[in-house]
Amino acid sequence: MLLYGLEHLRSAGIKEVAIVLGPINEGVKAMVGDGSSLGLNVTYIQQPEPKGLAHAIQLSEHYLKGEPFVMYLGDNLLKQGVLEFVETFNRRSLDCVIGVCPVRDPTRFGNVEVDGDKITKIVEKPKEPKTNLALVGVYVFGPAIFDAVKEIKPSWRNELEITDAIQLLVSQGKRVGVIRVSSWWKDTGRPEDLLEANQLVLSDLEPRIEVDVDQQVQLTGRVAIGKSSKLIGDVRIRGPAIIGERCEIGPNVYVGPYTSIGDECVLKNVEVENSIVMNGSRLECNKRIVDSIIGSYCTILNGDKNLPRGYKVVLGERSFAQF
Repeated sequence: MLLYGLEHLRSAGIKEVAIVLGPINEGVKAMVGDGSSLGLNVTYIQQPEPKGLAHAIQLSEHYLKGEPFVMYLGDNLLKQGVLEFVETFNRRSLDCVIGVCPVRDPTRFGNVEVDGDKITKIVEKPKEPKTNLALVGVYVFGPAIFDAVKEIKPSWRNELEITDAIQLLVSQGKRVGVIRVSSWWKDTGRPEDLLEANQLVLSDLEPRIEVDVDQQVQLTGRVAIGKSSKLIGDVRIRGPAIIGERCEIGPNVYVGPYTSIGDECVLKNVEVENSIVMNGSRLECNKRIVDSIIGSYCTILNGDKNLPRGYKVVLGERSFAQF
C-alpha cells in the first residue's frame, strides 16, 4: 500500500518525502530505505504515540520549513494519484485541497458537508452523518496549516484531528478547495478492505508472463508471472491473478481470480482464490483457501486430504497453521 502512495507522489513531481512512523514500524525502513530505488529522497520522522494526523504535521514542521506539501495516508489507495490535487492547489493559489468520495458507511471516515464546491463543515467519524461524502486520505496544504494544527484541541479520541484543523481553515475564510474523486478510492482499515483494494488493482492488470510455461499449465484470463518462477505439473491459473518472482507453484495447484502471490512463495496441493499471499509464504495444505490474507513468511501445512469447503484465514507474518 505504501509503495503505491510513494509512486503517486513521484508521478506528481515530488522528490522529497518524509515518512511519519508510529511505535509499530512494520518493516517500513527495511522496505523503503533512503528511497533512492524509488527515485525519492526519504526521511523518517518518529511519532512516539498515535496522537493524530494534525500532531504528525506538528512533528514535521521543521522538516517542511513552511513550504506547501502533500500529506498521503499510507493505508489509502487512490487510483488517480495526487497530480490533480497538486495542480489544483497551484493553479488556484489555495491554502488547502482535500478530496471527497461517496461511501457506504460515512461513520468510519471524516465526513464532509458541501454546498456546491464550497465546504461548509467537516466532522471526524460522526455518529449521525449528514452526507455520504468521506474525506479521502490525500491532502495538499499551504503554510496556514501550521498555525491551525497548534490551535485545535484533542478530540474525544485524545487525538489532534486533521478534520478539526481543516474546519478551522474553513472557519477562518482560508481558500480550501475540494476535489470529487473521479475514480476509485479505498481505505484499507480492515482485512476485507484490503481484499477489495486487491480486486481493484488486479482489475487493471496487464498480462505479463516472464517464464517458460509447460503444456500442462493452464492459464486463463489476465495473468502476470514474475521472473524465475517455476510452474510445475498440474497448475491452473485463472486471472486476473499475479504471481511474483522466484515462486514455486505446483503440482496440483489452482490459483483463482483476484489472487496476488508475492515473491519467493511455494504453493503445492492447494487452491487459492480472492486472496493475498505475501512474500516468502509456503502453502501445502490440500485445502481450498478463499477470501484470505496470509502475511509474509507464513506456513500452512496439511491435515486431512479432503477439500470439503473453503477456508478463510487472516495470518500475520511468520505464522504457522495446520488444518
